[in-house]
Amino acid sequence: MRLLGALVLVPGLAGAAEVDGATVYLEEADGTRIEIATLAGPRNSYSVALNDAVFSDHFLSMRPFRCIEGAQKTWCHVPYPYDIKRDISDDLIDLDYDFLFVWKGKTDYGINMWNGVYYRLETVGEGLVGRMYEMDMGVLAVPPEAGELRPVREVDLEEADPEGHWLPRMVIR
Repeated sequence: MRLLGALVLVPGLAGAAEVDGATVYLEEADGTRIEIATLAGPRNSYSVALNDAVFSDHFLSMRPFRCIEGAQKTWCHVPYPYDIKRDISDDLIDLDYDFLFVWKGKTDYGINMWNGVYYRLETVGEGLVGRMYEMDMGVLAVPPEAGELRPVREVDLEEADPEGHWLPRMVIR
């Protein structure tokens, strides 16, 4: 696994002080899950370790990506390029930023950053569930103002049609 700054979730996450031991999955419409990462640490300074077994290295549009290949689409992880606190004590937005993706058609040569994927996480039962939103990753092309740690705005996101995408949900348990 590739360490990004650990985060793992445990049962009873909603009130837990730590997220250590949680597993992050991307889920197909039929419920099939792909284990993509684990989380470790307390809620106020978690870390993420990607599951190297499901990602392959791609060089797309003149930059490296770690991607998950499907039958018709490829999902590529986009590491958030700016400062992030990795603190989900008050809300889950930092965790949303750790799991940004961009998709491309299986036969597409390059990657189009306007095919961005943002999973908005919320507490559901004993874990977290993220609904897929589409976004133009171009909003992250310019560094945010100093001290602005959350530049993605509501207007930048459009809820995705879950039937139109390969991996419409993220689940953390």
